[in-house]
Amino acid sequence: MRTLVLGGTSFVGRAIVEQALDRGDDVTLFSRGRTGTALFPDVPRLVGDRESGDLTALAGSSWNAVVDVSAYVPRHVQQAGQAVTAGRYLLISTGSVYDHTASPAVVDEDAPRLAPERGTEEHNGPAYGPLKVACEDDAQLLWGERATVVRPGIVAGPHDPTDRFTWWVRRASRGGRIALPGQPDQPAQVVDSGDLAHLVVQLLHDDRPGTYNAVGPAEPVTLEGLVQACARAAGTTVEVVPVDQESAELPLVVTDEAWWPFMQRSAARARGVGLPSTSLEQTAAAVLAWDRGRGEPALALELSPAREWALLERA
Repeated sequence: MRTLVLGGTSFVGRAIVEQALDRGDDVTLFSRGRTGTALFPDVPRLVGDRESGDLTALAGSSWNAVVDVSAYVPRHVQQAGQAVTAGRYLLISTGSVYDHTASPAVVDEDAPRLAPERGTEEHNGPAYGPLKVACEDDAQLLWGERATVVRPGIVAGPHDPTDRFTWWVRRASRGGRIALPGQPDQPAQVVDSGDLAHLVVQLLHDDRPGTYNAVGPAEPVTLEGLVQACARAAGTTVEVVPVDQESAELPLVVTDEAWWPFMQRSAARARGVGLPSTSLEQTAAAVLAWDRGRGEPALALELSPAREWALLERA
């Protein structure tokens, strides 16, 4: 299968490329050529810039499949549709397209979405989800039955630049009492990056249309359960201690219970077509090994031991 990956040198794209290569696919990357230049030395690269609209290197090209990891605004989808032809176009969307105010009993692929946004391209903020809704709409309009949409939840695995899962893996590896500024029974969902990549490549090989929630783990887990899984992966023992919700901001903590259903999205459709179910312990162990291998650099969000000790003392 000749597969074009728009993006592919960062976290999710990197995992998809690795999975496609493992399946024996003929992969080509399209990116700005500024990051991950040492990755995949034997994979052809086309250079352009989606932000400026420079897709010259793609003009008139034809592929069995296109995986669009880097479409954040509808213009990106439209320009890709104009530049290439393909048997299937797979858009990596997001679970953020869902409308939490609708409060559905089950957040499956048919749950209400937010209204599409077309008046801005500022995607690093509140418009992120609505812009992705517009991307989905345009993918369906341009590609019809040749469109596939994957909506990941929070993705966990090595090379994650957000540190959302890595933070808990690293903290649990130190053991002891852990401050949790929220409710331990809050639902938590993360999907292993390898599982997400496997689903994407399987959908392409099956030439399968539709929309799929890519969330995990297979069995429901609370935030405390997630932390305990991280500790088991590290061989440590932890005690999760609830602290005041306003005392600190930590990743994966959802203090507003109205948002809890969106940490309980249904993955039944995706599991039915091939989404694997790597255990949280396995994902945490892989992240821990990667994090230690890179020297445990400063994370995007830190809670100093002194600050945590003070919170625990007041709990």
